[in-house]
Amino acid sequence: MKLVPKMTVTGLAALLFTAVLPRAAAAEADVKTERLWKVKCASCHGADGKGKTETGEKLGIPDMTTADWQKKVTDAEAKTAILDGFKRPDKKDGMDGYKEKLEPVQVDALVAHVRSLGK
Repeated sequence: MKLVPKMTVTGLAALLFTAVLPRAAAAEADVKTERLWKVKCASCHGADGKGKTETGEKLGIPDMTTADWQKKVTDAEAKTAILDGFKRPDKKDGMDGYKEKLEPVQVDALVAHVRSLGK
């Protein structure tokens, strides 16, 4: 019969800390991304990403929650749109780029958030 070594209280605390810390950090990152989405994106794309806002409908912003949109737009394309902006050929107005306003980690978080809208 094989015995499992007893874990010390310190070892158990360290194990629990390392298991809980990444989840807490991820939750904080999610809160920050949600806040960023609301400040920078939701006025046009909607809180839910469906584009059903006054500006979204005026600009013809697509529903990012659909499987079709999620398959059609790559992460690289979404990132480029966030950084450089996006204008449709048939529309006078469009989305301004955030290259000078967002950190790369924020852009990546927004792309991940957009992906989560399709689930």
